[in-house]
Amino acid sequence: MLNVSIVAPDQEVFSGNATSLRAPGTEGSFQVLEGHAPMIAAIETGPLFVEPEGGRRIAFATSGGFVEVLDDEVTVLAETAEPEGEIDEERARAAESRAQQRLEQDELDAEERERYEAALERARNRLRVSMGDVAAQR
Repeated sequence: MLNVSIVAPDQEVFSGNATSLRAPGTEGSFQVLEGHAPMIAAIETGPLFVEPEGGRRIAFATSGGFVEVLDDEVTVLAETAEPEGEIDEERARAAESRAQQRLEQDELDAEERERYEAALERARNRLRVSMGDVAAQR
């Protein structure tokens, strides 16, 4: 059994026993099971899944961070981590719309374009996770 802790800057989002954790690694999605080798990995924007002991899979919208695995202790230090049931879809849609409108402007420099593309991806990830539409994503 894994002992999983998911921490965002403002709060601990999840803490408990789990049979597995799947995360959106920067080099591709990966899964952690009991007995996994020690590691530290960077994660990117995408869905993070926890399968609690005896419970239903929980999806979180994350926007980057790190996962550490050591002796069946899994710690996720996330820039953001929102459980699927706590995502404000209206707010996510508004963020998606704002980012799309900004990206349609011709006068953006490369840094601004990159910032708005990241904002668009975060908003779309939050919407996918909130709607349960993440099975095909990773």
